[in-house]
Amino acid sequence: MRDIGVGFQYLVQGQRWVARHGKQYGFGLIPGLITLVLYIGALVALALWGPDFVTWATPFADDWSSPWLGLFRGLLTAVLLALALLLTVITFTAVTLLIGQPFYENLSEKVDRDVSPDGTAPESGLPLWRELWISARDSLRIVVRALLWAVLLFALGFVPFIGQTVVPVIGFFVTGFFLTEELTAVALQRRGVDLRDRLALLRSRKTLIWGFGTPLGLAFLVPFVAVFLMPGAVAGATLMARDLLGEETDNEDERNPAQHNSRPNGMFQKPESPA
Repeated sequence: MRDIGVGFQYLVQGQRWVARHGKQYGFGLIPGLITLVLYIGALVALALWGPDFVTWATPFADDWSSPWLGLFRGLLTAVLLALALLLTVITFTAVTLLIGQPFYENLSEKVDRDVSPDGTAPESGLPLWRELWISARDSLRIVVRALLWAVLLFALGFVPFIGQTVVPVIGFFVTGFFLTEELTAVALQRRGVDLRDRLALLRSRKTLIWGFGTPLGLAFLVPFVAVFLMPGAVAGATLMARDLLGEETDNEDERNPAQHNSRPNGMFQKPESPA
């Protein structure tokens, strides 16, 4: 359970890093602002035309008597909006990282150089279009996994008592895991760690991942907060990725909070298979 606190400390350290590097923070805000405008537009459109869509999709209910017709379509509209909000939280990070790939790659590399003993950062050696393709492909796979979880948890939400207590808690931990995967992917993809191995790596330290991603997921529920936390979240995820891979951190202020690094510096032993 100690790892939960360590994960949260990486989240805080990332915010502190961008606070000391104002220029990087400013550039890191741009992708989040673009994504926010796109999502607000989509949600406003859904709020305006969602009831019309529900009416179009349920012609069989046209002859229902009042109040059942209004209650039925009102419930479906509310469910549609709730799913849209859940999808927004789950996909916001993936879309922002895709739009801001060059911005966040640059930010992550600067964090690596700042804390690396030799002042260097790993480079993928791939052209930009190839990195964008890999990022988009992997993000789509993660979104599909997250949506499957979202549908399952939404269905379990109708179970009395459990659906109103246990399920929301599980939902936040699931969201935190997938948010962390997307954020650490910026640093791990540069190191040649593919999606399968990234998931295995994160599953090997679940409490660390939850400590980082779950508070972040909760914060992202507050309007506009995600935009301002994203640069620091990328920086913190880069620091945590170094811990996961056993890489030495030379900056005293950004050292592994629990001093977990027990593997040789810079060595990465790929997991044999996902957990």
